[in-house]
Amino acid sequence: MADLKLGKLPDRTPVKLTITITPDLQAGLQSYAALYASTYGVEEPVVDLVPAMLASFLESDRNFVKTRDDARRARTK
Repeated sequence: MADLKLGKLPDRTPVKLTITITPDLQAGLQSYAALYASTYGVEEPVVDLVPAMLASFLESDRNFVKTRDDARRARTK
C-alpha cells in the first residue's frame, strides 16, 4: 500500500439530530440569528447556525479538547 501524506478522510456523513428546547432558548437563538444577519449582512437560519455554534463551543472547552485529544492519542498507540 502507498504511504500517502494525506491520511484516510474521516466519515463525513451528515447526522440528523432532533432536540426539544425551551421557548427562552428559541427566542435567544432567533435574537442571535438577527444579530448575525445585522453583523454580516447575510441571513442564516437558526438550523444552520446551531451546528457552528456547537462546534465552536466544543472547541473552546479546553478540558474537553485535552481529554478528547488524549483519548485519540491513546487509541493510536
